[in-house]
Amino acid sequence: MEDAQEKGLFESALQNFLSPILSYLHDPEVSEILINGPHEVFCEKNGKLFRVEAQFHDEDALQAAVVNIAQSVGRRISEKEPQLDARLPDGSRIHAVFPPCSRGGTVVSIRKFLKSNMTLKDYLQKGSISKDGALFLDACMHLGKNILVSGGTGSGKTTLLSVLCQRIPKGQRLIVIEDASELTIDYEHVVRFETRMGNHEGDGAVDMRDLLKSSLRLRPDRIILGEVRGAEAMELISAMNTGHKGCMGTIHANSPYDAILRLEALAMSSDGKISEKAVQQQIASAVHLVVQIDRQPDGSRRIAAISEVIGCDKGQYELAEIFHLNNMTSSVDAPYGELKATGTLPTFMEEMEIRQIPFPRSKFSQAA
Repeated sequence: MEDAQEKGLFESALQNFLSPILSYLHDPEVSEILINGPHEVFCEKNGKLFRVEAQFHDEDALQAAVVNIAQSVGRRISEKEPQLDARLPDGSRIHAVFPPCSRGGTVVSIRKFLKSNMTLKDYLQKGSISKDGALFLDACMHLGKNILVSGGTGSGKTTLLSVLCQRIPKGQRLIVIEDASELTIDYEHVVRFETRMGNHEGDGAVDMRDLLKSSLRLRPDRIILGEVRGAEAMELISAMNTGHKGCMGTIHANSPYDAILRLEALAMSSDGKISEKAVQQQIASAVHLVVQIDRQPDGSRRIAAISEVIGCDKGQYELAEIFHLNNMTSSVDAPYGELKATGTLPTFMEEMEIRQIPFPRSKFSQAA
C-alpha cells in the first residue's frame, strides 16, 4: 500500500514538474538524462550522449521539479541540504546538486533502470565476448570461483554481473545485496536485500556492511554485491575466505590490477584492526578472477580482460591475464578486436579437468 502511494505521488510529480523531459523518461532507448541547468539537457542512447531541445522555463522551475520529486520519494533537498541521491519507484536513480554548489544552475542526473534480459549468447552476438571467453566464464561459474567485475561508470558492470548470475548451477541459495535493486537475476532461490538511508537525523540507516553481516547468518551459498564501494569490502573478503564459494560483486576501476588495489583500499577503510599485509594476503586468497569490461568509443561495451589473481608478494599483487582484447583499431566509429587467450593456463586447470569441464588446455593456447 505504501509503495503504491509513493508511486502515485511520483507519477503526479512527473506529470506536473518534469513535463519538459517526460518523453525521454518514457523512451525505452534512453538510458540516462543529464540536466545542466534549466536550458541544457543531454540524453544517452545506445551508449552515446546527445543534446536535446528540451528546456525548463527557468531555474526556479527546475528546482521546483527536483524538490517535488524528492518529496514524492520521501527525501529532501534545499539550500541547507543541496544534494539529493535517491531511488525512484521504477528503480531509476536520481542525483541532484543545487546552487551555489553547482555554479551554472541545478544539475540533475537520472540513470534509468533498464531491465536487462541479456544472456551470454547475446554477448556473443554483440561481439562483447568471444566464444572461448564465454565458455571459460561459464566454467568458472560452475566451479564457484569468486569474481569481481571491474569497469568504469556506465561500462555495463551490472548487466554483466546479471548475465553471470544466470550461469550459476541450480540448487543454490543466492543472497543479493544492493544499494538500489538493479540486478536482473532469473533464478529459483534468491533473497534480495536493499540498503536504507537514515532519516533527517541520520537514524535508521542500514548500509551494505550491515546487510552483508546479516546475510552470513542466513545460510547463503553465494553472496552477490551489486557494487563494492565501502567498508563492506572487508566482510566480503572474509566471506570469500570462509567457505562461501562463488561470491561476486562489481567495483569501479580501470583495470584488473586497479580493481584489486581499490578493493584493498576499501577493506582498509573498515574499523577493524588488521594490518595491511594481512588484508593483502586475504584478498590474494579470496578473489580468484577479475573480469574487466570497458565502454568503447562507439558506445559498445566489451570485455577487455579476464585475469586470475595469483597471489601477493612483498605488497605487490600478482595477476595473470588469461584472456585479453587485442587488435583494437583507433577508429571511433568502428573499433574491432577479439577477446583471445594469452597462452597462460589458469592455476585451477587440474580442477577443471577433474570436474570434467569441457574446456581443454588447447583453448588457452595463443594460436587457438
